[in-house]
Amino acid sequence: MDKKNDKEELKRSLRPAGAYIESLTGFADLLGKKEPTVSARPDGKSDIDDIIKQAEDAANELIMETAAAPAAPAAEDAAEDAAKKPTVEELLEKLDELVGLDNIKRSVKSLINYVKIRKLRLEQELPNPPLSLHMVFMGNPGTGKTTVARILSELYNVIGVLSKGQLVEVDRSGLVAGFVGQTAIKTTDAVKSALGGILFIDEAYSLAPDVGSGNDFGREAIETLLKLMEDNRDDLIVIVAGYSGPMERFILSNPGLESRFNRYFIFEDYNSDELYEIFDSMCKKSEYILDDDAAEFAREHFRDVYEYRDENFGNARDVRNFFEDIVSVHSDRVSALDEHKRDDLTNVLREDLEKAAAL
Repeated sequence: MDKKNDKEELKRSLRPAGAYIESLTGFADLLGKKEPTVSARPDGKSDIDDIIKQAEDAANELIMETAAAPAAPAAEDAAEDAAKKPTVEELLEKLDELVGLDNIKRSVKSLINYVKIRKLRLEQELPNPPLSLHMVFMGNPGTGKTTVARILSELYNVIGVLSKGQLVEVDRSGLVAGFVGQTAIKTTDAVKSALGGILFIDEAYSLAPDVGSGNDFGREAIETLLKLMEDNRDDLIVIVAGYSGPMERFILSNPGLESRFNRYFIFEDYNSDELYEIFDSMCKKSEYILDDDAAEFAREHFRDVYEYRDENFGNARDVRNFFEDIVSVHSDRVSALDEHKRDDLTNVLREDLEKAAAL
């Protein structure tokens, strides 16, 4: 009776281990691993410890192989990403393709050359003067500030100055919160998202409160930003942008801003010929064709736009708006035709431009 009870007790005690062994054995067997063998003891009984060890070894071997398997595709993806990365020459060509901005193009190329020579001097263990790559972009809207910033972020990534090369765009609302203590958190989050790339702050002058305006959370954003710029100076570039006059006052409002932002890029307004060139490139890109009469009207239109420009002048934005109005007027005219030939879909008439200019 006692022997029978002992046997039942042994079965009960081994049941959890048996289930564990079964699961491990099945796991290994599922992927073609050798099923664990049972070692024999002198008394002829199975050694449960040997069974568990063999099953665990098979499972661990499988886990190691599974973990190592994705490594090859990941390496291939990394190589593919590297192959897709543009070269310095390709990015500079992209910069050259922008209409106008001759002084900006020269400044960017000079800055890239300066950074490249610094790296070469460092490799030769030659001393380099202190370097700050934070920049001030000053100019009216629509003059290409964001486009140039995006090209710069890629250039700095390619030459090894920035680890990622992304451009993060924010304005006051992306840095300033409405409650005490939250602005620092919001500004910190914006900087974190830009680490390895460029943080582009549009209308940055809105962060500096007017004299006598009392407490303003913009001041907290500036102080937080300056500290984070210092803490992450090896892998972060900040570009502040806005109208020329307000931006000068903004930089002078804080000694920390003056010391960190010492590179100024002046974005001039596009002249009438450049405005027409931008317009012409938009038409060609979308395969809209202007006859000579329509093209002459467009030139006259942009001469007037430039000559009578005011503080609301939007440069390339105004060109974009005019182009979109023309497309809308053209669509209304062509949709009323009984038949729609290819030429009807592509040819833009002077009357289309006249109606768009009157909107």
